[in-house]
Amino acid sequence: MDNADVATEYMEWRLEQALKGRQQAAVPASVTEVIDCVDCGEEIPAARRERLPGVVTCVPCQTRREKR
Repeated sequence: MDNADVATEYMEWRLEQALKGRQQAAVPASVTEVIDCVDCGEEIPAARRERLPGVVTCVPCQTRREKR
């Protein structure tokens, strides 16, 4: 597998994650609480969800988003 293949796979994965995030964002937070991070799929700690209602990312993923 060369660099182009790796890059293509990564871009496809990121697109899939972005689409999942948009689908979950389309559902109002009052209807359902997001428990898993929309970027990595790991569980968002309960303390973070309680302090920031409507949060959809874990701390590491949010940090990466803000650096972009």
